[in-house]
Amino acid sequence: MPSLLHIADGHLYPIMRKLTSIGSCIDNDVILKAPEVEETHAHLHLESGRFVLVASDRNAVVKVNGRKVKKQVLEHDDEIELGQARLQFKLWDEPAPIVETAPIFTIDELAAYRALAEFSEHLAERLTVDELLETLMDETIKLTGADKGFLLLLDNGELRVKTARCINQETISATLDSVSDSIIHRVLEQREPVIVSDALTDREFQQSLSVVQLKLCSVMCVPLIFRGELLGALYLGNNNVVNLFRQRSLEILTIFASQAALLLQQAMQRAALTSDNARLRKELAGQKFGNLIGSCDAIRDVFRQIEKVASTDVTVLVLGETGTGKELIARELHRRSQRADGPFVALNCGAIPENLMESALFGHRKGAFTGAIENKMGCFQAADKGTLFLDEIGEMPLTLQVKLLRALQEHTVLRLGDTKPQHVDIRLIAATNAILENEIQAGRFREDLYYRINVIRIELPPLRDRGEDVILLARYLIDRFSKEYGRPALPLTNEAIIALQKHSWPGNIRELENCIKKALILADGNAITPEDLGFLPEVIENRILPLAEAKEAFQRHYIDKVLALNHGNRTKTAKDLGVDPRTIFRHLEKSKDPQG
Repeated sequence: MPSLLHIADGHLYPIMRKLTSIGSCIDNDVILKAPEVEETHAHLHLESGRFVLVASDRNAVVKVNGRKVKKQVLEHDDEIELGQARLQFKLWDEPAPIVETAPIFTIDELAAYRALAEFSEHLAERLTVDELLETLMDETIKLTGADKGFLLLLDNGELRVKTARCINQETISATLDSVSDSIIHRVLEQREPVIVSDALTDREFQQSLSVVQLKLCSVMCVPLIFRGELLGALYLGNNNVVNLFRQRSLEILTIFASQAALLLQQAMQRAALTSDNARLRKELAGQKFGNLIGSCDAIRDVFRQIEKVASTDVTVLVLGETGTGKELIARELHRRSQRADGPFVALNCGAIPENLMESALFGHRKGAFTGAIENKMGCFQAADKGTLFLDEIGEMPLTLQVKLLRALQEHTVLRLGDTKPQHVDIRLIAATNAILENEIQAGRFREDLYYRINVIRIELPPLRDRGEDVILLARYLIDRFSKEYGRPALPLTNEAIIALQKHSWPGNIRELENCIKKALILADGNAITPEDLGFLPEVIENRILPLAEAKEAFQRHYIDKVLALNHGNRTKTAKDLGVDPRTIFRHLEKSKDPQG
């Protein structure tokens, strides 16, 4: 048992408390009646398995081994002078050998919970992973009473020393060779903690490199396991005291390590996510064109067209399926044009009733019709000196197509109920998801208006034909919507990436936006899964097609693509593909009747 021996009279004062007061006052645990001894001269603390002598104030003279100190960690047989009283510190009873020393330190469960709470607070402070590892190791050393500790992690199956710390919360040098020994190998192989009470005489482990090189007396090593995955190990040692670690301490430390592994995994995932996001943002910067994003050949062709056309006043027709981003193209053309400081006015021709369309386009005077209670400016006037974007122009009524053609030719508009035309200076950008050539043949769209608006033609590819762009866009949308909804920017699992690539995206980018919004709001895990995106199991399954089926699928897709490029012209498509026109007709018939 630790004690203080009064050298003058041989009286032995047992040290039985974590805080022992020493002085001349009878209220002290150790009472010294000697000259120059203050009422409370010093305190003896048990801190992290070490006894520390601390002077009570600046007037209290304390010497250890003849040297004046204010605070000193005591070793066995240290001589202490308090005033004229002389004591000798005994760490163990004599003449008992060191190996029979009773345990002097037990992990307190409450202290373990406090250590975890402190580590969690540091985690919330968004420290670096290295700083968090050092904090975890310092808390563990303080908790166990060890002299030194090592945190080892498995990195791609290879064990690495991530941090090595001592009792003074300082980093110490350590290589894998100095600590990678039979103790750690046993813990990693069996996934069970190990305690070595007297390492220097232990038959199994006395030749372990860490015991020999670090001269350790007591050793404790526990695995770090998260959800069944082995992350690494915590290795702790003391080179002064044997029997320091009890079995109960090992049990508590094992629980502590499992919770620490959870927090540590979160910290490493967050660091990986931060690094991944930074990398993706850097990549994205090279794949952005204003507010447009993409890297496939088809979308890069669109970017090149915009660069060439934007600075002119020429009319542009943007073609593409619903949800492909036609309005974004129109806005980018406006932003890069000489009219960028002017207004950008957008009108969806398919969203306004026919009886209100003319007023929406050209405006009206008060009293022009029932309900016209005030003068109203139309889109043409509102877009003066700027850009007018007419979306879904293929749905405009024929009667209005005539008036639109006249307005574009004469650069004037006539409000409803007015007699004097007004001059307007606009640039027109039109868009549609319809094949206007077919609409002309069906008599639903004027051919002269078609040639008026189809000066420069920009065709947007559907999302299903943009390859890796779907992943690029998904990650961009995750970053954007996570900020908008105050949610973490979760990564995509490999299964989610496969599902995104396999889906046909009939709703294009608009559908992708909805999927990402839903996933960010509903996701429960640390990454977005196919289920979070709303995909069915048959979409998720990465099925390998038989070669004949794969060839047929490619042929169907390729014919559809060439037909679209030729605006549905079957004869030209057959000529381009070098096949009999009947092949194209059969393909179209089969498309109409999938069972046929």
